[in-house]
Amino acid sequence: MLTTLRREYTQLITSGGQLLLLFVGIKLESHTGWLWCLGIMAVVSLFAWYSTLYRLRAISGTPTSRIASAAQGYVELIGQGRADGVPILSRYSNLPCLWCRYKLERKRSDNKGWNTEEHGENSAPFIIDDGSGRCVVDPQGAEVLTKHKDSWTKGDYRYTEWRLLDIDYIYALGEFKTVGGSNTTLTQDELVKQVLCEWKADNANLLKRFDLDNNGVLDMQEWMLARSAAKREAEKRMNEVLAEPDVNFMLQPRDGRLFLISNFDQDKLALRYKLWAWAHIVILFGALLSMA
Repeated sequence: MLTTLRREYTQLITSGGQLLLLFVGIKLESHTGWLWCLGIMAVVSLFAWYSTLYRLRAISGTPTSRIASAAQGYVELIGQGRADGVPILSRYSNLPCLWCRYKLERKRSDNKGWNTEEHGENSAPFIIDDGSGRCVVDPQGAEVLTKHKDSWTKGDYRYTEWRLLDIDYIYALGEFKTVGGSNTTLTQDELVKQVLCEWKADNANLLKRFDLDNNGVLDMQEWMLARSAAKREAEKRMNEVLAEPDVNFMLQPRDGRLFLISNFDQDKLALRYKLWAWAHIVILFGALLSMA
């Protein structure tokens, strides 16, 4: 929820905050008020420029990886979107999709605008396939940019949906992690210790199996026999772990770096942020020059 609120707040100030401040400054008809509005506009533009530049650098500075050969860590993937099982349904139109953001607004009684009655997201893990492999993408906590937006009015209500569809090529930038046999970090010695700890927890069964002289204590020879059995059990478990299939995941980075999912082309995404960065710089210096 915090990530969603932060994302919506950022979108608000980068899309209309400067215009709102300009309108307020004109309406105040006060030199001091005008200077205050210009100063706040400059600060907002500086923040918006930094936020946009941060995203541009993340997109431009991270090379595209193939899923089959991607390194563990922060990567960029591009592939065909697929539902992981049964697709989710959009909130109002009930259309199958990979992800959906929705908003319900009600017309004000004075007919001068709309009040938001409901908003949120429908999301579930989905798959992207780039031909070399498949990766499960969990969109929880991601910034999502989509070109699919539908809005319609029914009576006093306006419904809006933004969707990712399974016909889309998906761009994903985030934390790549592989879980499975080839990526196991367990060692043979660690498994032996794990097996012995399990057996020690059931001391009665341990003595039943290895206390050959029935004196209630394992001597050195009996303990070495138990360790040999534990090694065989550990080897069996290791083979089972290594035989497990690999599953690739893309998740929200734990270090707070940008987690972005979009159906826009990578070059168009970069151009979009580049244009916004220049726009915010122009507004910033325009506000500063107007204050002089």
